[in-house]
Amino acid sequence: MYITSDIKYIGVNDHKVDLFEGQYAVENGMAYNSYVIMDEKIAVMDTVDAAFGDEWLANLKAELCGRTVDYLIVQHMEPDHSANIARFMELNPGTTVVATAAAFNMMKAFFGTDYADRRMIVGEGATLELGKHTLTFVMAPMVHWPEVMVTYDAADKVLFSADGFGKFGALDVEEDWACEARRYYIGIVGKYGAQVQALLKKASALDIQIICPLHGPVLTENLGYYINLYNIWSSYSVESEGVMLAYTSVYGNTKKAVLELEELLKKGGCPKVVVCDLAREDMAEAVEDAFRYGKLVLATTTYNGEIFPFMKQFIDHLTERGYQNRTVGFIENGSWAPVATRSMRKHFENSKNITFLDATVTIKSALNDESRAQLEAMANELL
Repeated sequence: MYITSDIKYIGVNDHKVDLFEGQYAVENGMAYNSYVIMDEKIAVMDTVDAAFGDEWLANLKAELCGRTVDYLIVQHMEPDHSANIARFMELNPGTTVVATAAAFNMMKAFFGTDYADRRMIVGEGATLELGKHTLTFVMAPMVHWPEVMVTYDAADKVLFSADGFGKFGALDVEEDWACEARRYYIGIVGKYGAQVQALLKKASALDIQIICPLHGPVLTENLGYYINLYNIWSSYSVESEGVMLAYTSVYGNTKKAVLELEELLKKGGCPKVVVCDLAREDMAEAVEDAFRYGKLVLATTTYNGEIFPFMKQFIDHLTERGYQNRTVGFIENGSWAPVATRSMRKHFENSKNITFLDATVTIKSALNDESRAQLEAMANELL
């Protein structure tokens, strides 16, 4: 596949994987992207997952037409992109590896060698001349590993963006970009918003017309749309107006309260209400929605003097990813000693810019007139 006249796609689609990184469900598989730049000198951009080495090498061979590779550029050392480095270097003894110092340290750990006699260590602003194409390396530490860099090709105005602007899903499946890119970003990169903001600032100084990520489709049109979403996500801003109601319920009474609150919000004209049963919905999908909307209500039972396990897991996912700039409310249920609100609120004590609703709903076993009045007060505060 041609990206430009000189840049070819040599990546692979993976429809065997069920859980990416051991936790993210990927019904439509994954793409492991790699590219080759054909010039006076030839550069390959990253490798692919270990299981697809043969396919990747065949794709590369088909594009080389008998020529040899001068440089292997390694932007990211996560094994879904780096696993074939050692195999490639063994097959191509004349190739030089180009990467950051931190990446070479990781190569030593992964492969037992840091290619000291065949390497080029690059830092911020370093360049590599291929002929017509001049590559500039931009450091992107902790987006989302410490060794990461991205690469800008001035000739074709292409940004090779490493894991940035990636998404779940193989390239031979049609699906909405934003949904799976959001779930990918929040789940994998979400903790590192400040570092992504720093990279976006650097990228804003470049004339970028094509973005080539390591996962997901090559982006060639309406780049402002994708960059704006990345700015929203990495600044922890609100993407969509609405309220998410996330709950766990043992015997149905907490769920009933959430559904009554949903109706109150809809009747009040709330633009969007998302209801999530944390015991049944994919956790990554739930986390994605919590970051998408500006208001969140957490409803759960008191459980062993704490909160129900799925709710605790959900809140942990939010806080470890830097959840902030949101409004949060609580619904608690407890037959004899409801303390879930106190516990949930404590879990956010280190979170930034969280506004807690004044209205709190306390249910003792089942809804009654008092707790329904609290639901109405909460709905009015959310609207």
